[in-house]
Formats: sequence, structure tokens, C-alpha cells
Amino acid sequence: MTISVSIKDLSLSFGAVTVLKTLNLDIKDGEFLVLLGSSGCGKSTLLNCIAGLLEPTEGQIFIKDKNVTWEEPKDRGIGMVFQSYALYPQMTVEKNLSFGLRVAKVPADKIKEKVARAAEILQIEALLNRKPGELSGGQRQRVAIGRALVRDVDVFLFDEPLSNLDAKLRSELRVEIKRLHHSLKNTMIYVTHDQIEALTLADRIAIMKSGVIQQLDDPMVIYNRPTNLFVAGFIGSPSMNFLKGELVERNGTVVFETGGVTFSLAGYDAGEPLKAGRKVTLGVRPEHIKVDDDIPAGAEIHTAVVDIEEPMGADNLLWLKHAGHIMSVRIGGTRRFAPGASVRLSFDMSVASLFDAATEERI
Repeated sequence: MTISVSIKDLSLSFGAVTVLKTLNLDIKDGEFLVLLGSSGCGKSTLLNCIAGLLEPTEGQIFIKDKNVTWEEPKDRGIGMVFQSYALYPQMTVEKNLSFGLRVAKVPADKIKEKVARAAEILQIEALLNRKPGELSGGQRQRVAIGRALVRDVDVFLFDEPLSNLDAKLRSELRVEIKRLHHSLKNTMIYVTHDQIEALTLADRIAIMKSGVIQQLDDPMVIYNRPTNLFVAGFIGSPSMNFLKGELVERNGTVVFETGGVTFSLAGYDAGEPLKAGRKVTLGVRPEHIKVDDDIPAGAEIHTAVVDIEEPMGADNLLWLKHAGHIMSVRIGGTRRFAPGASVRLSFDMSVASLFDAATEERI
């Protein structure tokens, strides 16, 4: 495995405020890594350290085995796409794309070739003679991506590039960025607070909180086996259902109890023996709760009351009252339930999560 970007013991402080805390991260050659987290978690700060826009307090950064910790951004072999398009308004698209190459004294024929290739990949050939004021938001962001693309670099850095676009354009450009990665096979590091972008784009996701990576893994591993309560609650829309309770012993078997109701833990893949008396939180995603006709044969059945429903087209969200909790359940869009209706439900414990109440770590 070839490492493209390596971050070793990286810390960054602004006065008494520590933004990044002894962070270690290896990004494989050709990998699409997404840095995901809420505002203030340190994800953009980390990206700016990699880009050379911020100097770390401690630690080192390597790109292609070269120590670039104190190198200028232009010498790091990176291309960066920002949230703001940052295009020169007086220049045409062609001149915006070629500006950096012209400053670097790249031969004219080489510039023409690189601009044509980037324009073809991003499908903006017809826009080359327009100025940014004549472009839509999506077209401007394509030009911004193209400006990084013409540099022919080893590593692309994206700092929330789709945040200023409407939902439809975000979806379209998300597909284009994924197609771009498949085509170029360059290393890409992408910062976002949008979990849908993270899940659909990433080879691996690094979920950050308070300058620390909470979990680094394949998107589906993070979704199905979150390492702690924070990750479990951050990933998923709507969020995972959380039921606070306790492990108790019933008839020689350890079960989960909350609000006077017990749940069998049959099928749950625990990383350690389950012991009665432990305070825990049970997490179950909305799609892992089955209702009425969807309940598999032999499943443990509970009864709940419908609070409200949210029709969402392809599927519906049911909000149910059960065992003193309000929980969301995802069902097919053609199924409807009136508020106050009584329904049967079952939990798929094979994809559930148990977290220690004190440490909030996965059990």
C-alpha cells in the first residue's frame, strides 16, 4: 500500500485554544478520504494545514514521502477547491483556468492542452469564452474544480465545495466529483459537514470532534458499527434511535431493559461479554425496526403507538411511542398509519448498537 499523504502527531493551537490534538492519519494513494464533522471540529483546519495555509504547532505532514510541513503551498503538489468559487470576474473561463499556468511560465501549447482536457472532463467546453458573471453557481464551481485540475497535481483538496449550491445542483455535482475521481484516480481529501456527501463519495470517512478523529473507516462500517455514541448519532438521517436502559438477566440470559420493557439481544455481535447490571444505551436505526407485516417469522414482537407520520415519497417515517421513548421507523411510501394507531414492531439486533452509558464507547 502506497501512502500519498501522511500526518504525524499533528497539533495546532491558537493561544490557549487547541484545535487539532496529536492527530495521526495515513491517506492511501488514489484514495478518496472525507473529513466529516460539525462546525468547529477542526476538519477545515486540518485541510488548511495539509495545504500549507496554516502552520501546525507540532507534528509533521508528508506528501509522497516528502516532508512538506514548512513548504509553501505552491511547492506541495496540491490543487485546492474552496467553498467560494474565487474566480477572477474580469477574466473568461479559459483565462481563469489558465491563469496559474501562465504565471508559472508553462508553454502556451501545454496550457492549451491542459485547459482543453479539463474543460472536456468537466463538460464546460461551451463556457470557455464566458465570464463568471454569466455562469450559474454549478458552472462556476466546475470552473473552480477545473482550475485545480489543470495543475496536474498528486493531491486534490476540497473544502466544502458544494455548500453554496442548491440541493439539485449539489446532487448533480456530487456525481460529477465521484466520476472525476474514478477517471483521474488521484488522491482526494474532501471536507464536508454533509453526511450524504460523505457516505456517497468516500472510500473512507474520518469523523472528527473537537480536533480528534473519532472513527476512520469504510462508510458502511461507520454506518453499521459506529465506534461510539457521537458517531452513531452523527451519521444517519434521521438519526439512530437511542434507548437508555440497563442489561439485566432473565432466565439465565442477559437482555436489555428500558421503561419496564425487555428486549432480547439475540443476534447482537458484542465485542465483549455482556454482563447484567451495566447501564447502557441501545441504538437502532429507523430502517432496522420492522412494523406489522414486515416483521420476520419468529421475531420478538413489541407494541407501540403511532405519534405522527412523515410521508417522504419513496418511503415514510413513522414516529412511535414505545417504552417511554419516541422513536422513528422507516417504512415503504405506500404504507400509511393514522396517529394513535397501535402497531406491532420488532428490532433487528444483528445491526443494532450497544454503548456503555459512562464511556459512550461501543460494547
